[in-house]
Parts: sequence; structure tokens; C-alpha cells
Amino acid sequence: MQNLKINPQRLWDSLMETAQIGGTPKGGIKRLTLTDEDRRVRDWFKAECEALGCTVTVDEVGNMFAVRPGRRGDLAPIAMGSHLDTQPTGGKFDGVLGVLGALEAMRTMHDMGYETNAPVEIVNWANEEGSRFAPAMLASGVYAGVFTPEFAYSREDRQGLKYGDELERIGYRGTEKAGAHKFGAMFELHIEQGPILENEGRMIGVVQGVQGMRWYEVTVAGQDAHTGATPMYLRRNALLGAARVIDRIDAIAHEHAPNAVGTVGLIENRPNSRNVIPGEVFFCVDLRHPDDAVLDVMEAKLRRALDEILTPLKLTFEEKRIWHSPAVRFAPDLIDCVRIGTERAGFESRDMVSGAGHDAAYVARVAPTTMIFVPCAGGISHNEAESTSFEECAAGAQVLLEAVLEYDRRLG
Repeated sequence: MQNLKINPQRLWDSLMETAQIGGTPKGGIKRLTLTDEDRRVRDWFKAECEALGCTVTVDEVGNMFAVRPGRRGDLAPIAMGSHLDTQPTGGKFDGVLGVLGALEAMRTMHDMGYETNAPVEIVNWANEEGSRFAPAMLASGVYAGVFTPEFAYSREDRQGLKYGDELERIGYRGTEKAGAHKFGAMFELHIEQGPILENEGRMIGVVQGVQGMRWYEVTVAGQDAHTGATPMYLRRNALLGAARVIDRIDAIAHEHAPNAVGTVGLIENRPNSRNVIPGEVFFCVDLRHPDDAVLDVMEAKLRRALDEILTPLKLTFEEKRIWHSPAVRFAPDLIDCVRIGTERAGFESRDMVSGAGHDAAYVARVAPTTMIFVPCAGGISHNEAESTSFEECAAGAQVLLEAVLEYDRRLG
């Protein structure tokens, strides 16, 4: 098999170039789904892929597919990809490395005139982050049949703008039905977003699967009133109740150590005035564990805590689970290809389960899928300080290329 080597500098230059689209003063990226910045990076990606002779199509929820033909038209494409949207204070590598690492792998095959058996494609999944339109991994979820297109179109951001309207506005509502674009396998390169690889001095994480995740929205209602004129014993302080629930969520995660995590990352206090007792609080809960049965227990404890904490405080509440992504196990044959690719590239690896959600979790329901991790400094992600080195990015892209070529070789 021809020994193909990616161009690390070209990959790094592409990462730094696209980081200017939505770049923040602190060195990160703010490129929320379906904003003008998202449109600009999509346009850039489309042009770069078409320059390689790829055919670029877009489905009805905004997923982008750039396909390079193979020798055999009877084989389904081998996909590589991730996402180009970011958090409001995101870093340069989360998701982006998976798309641009795939682009570099494709550029390398193009430069060398390497012809694969199967078509090879790059995917840019829409709205992976879920920071503007909840839930996360929305468009890959539609692709996998978890959500309907209508559900996606109806999602609203905090300003009341709808996903469907914004998709139309930026010109990326395609005509292809979501899920109609089939492929035979998908490899997703990503930064780890945690500290394990760096701590152990390993370059590559061979990802076995993704832990289960559940998101909830909670609204606690009390009575807003004057802070000076309302005695403590007559107060119905929604923020006090929310604070005690948040503390309990932290305790629930600790009760299921070491693999459980529980987080409240979004909270809105109303009316949010310095001399008004809070009358309503809205917050989101994020529970995760590799075992769905443990998540069931954690969910039951959360719901029990809401009643036990809030009712004695004379507060009412509404709670709903808005997203459930079950624990996922990736395809053994693709995992084997990553192992072989890592060995060929000469890097140290370790097996691991992803603590974060990824599009691969949904795609695994409809196609063989796996992931490749590279380290990030301090395990920091969803942060402008997120950092992955030149060498680590290059290693990930090389292993991605090797794994895809190994899988393609097995197709004959």
C-alpha cells in the first residue's frame, strides 16, 4: 500500500485561517450554528472541497457532504468528519480538527493521485454543540432518525429565532432528505476534551464508545418581592431553592463516582434585580454516565430532590428531560483499523470512552462508526484557552488517514 503522509503545516495553516472566522479577542472562536460566521466557514469549506474535485451536497437540516469518487461505484462512501460550529467562547480545535483533519487527509490523497476502492467523503455536521439550538448533535440526530426535520426546524434560540428560519437565511437548507446520504463507515477525529491522554503521555485515544447523556430543563417558581420589606419566614425565594437543588445535583454525581458527572451550566434568575427576591429561576441539568442503568438511578434522584427541596420552601417547579443520548459502543472492525493506523503512524495509544457527546454517537445507530482522540492541554475545552499542539493535530490527521486507508483496503 502506498505510504501517504499528510502535510502538517498545511493542516495547521487551515486551522489558523478558519479560526479567524468568528475569532475572539482571547484567541478562541465564537461561531454559533447558523450565524453569519457559520455561513462564512461553510462557504470556505465548500470551496476547498470543490477545489479537490469533490461533489458537495447539503441535506435538509444543513449537514454538508463532500464526496471524492472511488474505483468502485458499488461501495458506499467512507466518511470522515465532525463539526465547524463552536460554543460562544469556544476554542480553535473542538470539532474543527475533525473536519480539517479530514480535509487534509483528502488533500493528501488528491495530491498523490491515490485512488481508493470506495468513495471517500468529508461531513460537516450541523449544530453539534447545541449551544444556540438545543439539543446538541441535532442535525446528526435527524440524519440517524432520532429527531424529525420538523423538530429541528422548530428549535428556538434564547432570542426566539427558529432553526429552520435561520437555516434558510444563511442559504444552507439543502434539498437532500436527511438520512438519504448513506455511507459504509464513519471515522471522527476529535480532541479529547479531557486530561487523560496528556496525563499519560499518549498521543492517540482509541475510542470504544460514548457515555450516556441526559439534559433537563427546570423552572422553579416562587414570588418576587421587596428584599427589605419581606421577612425571611414569609419568603418564597426561587433562587434559594435552585441553589440547593444545584448542590444536590453535584452530590448525586459524587454518589456514583468515579464515572458519573452532573452539571448545571446555564441559569437564568428573574427578575435579576439587586433588591428583589427572585421569583423565578430557569436552569439546565446535564447528567452523564457510561451505563444507562446508572443514569436511570441518577435521574430518579434528581426528580426526588426537586420535590424534597422545593416543596418545603413553598416553591413550585416544572421539569422536563429534553434530550437523551444512550451509551454507545463503536464498531470493532473500525476500532481495529484505528489501532493499525496508530501503529503504522508510530504513536502511543490507549483505549478510552468519550466523556463528551459527539455526532458519532448518533451516526453509530445507522452506520459502523468510531472515533480518534488526540490530547488537549490541561484537558480544557469549550473554552477560548483550548489548545492542541501542531504535532498533536498532525498525529490525529495521519492516524485518520491511515485508518481510512486500512478500512478501504479491506473492501478490496
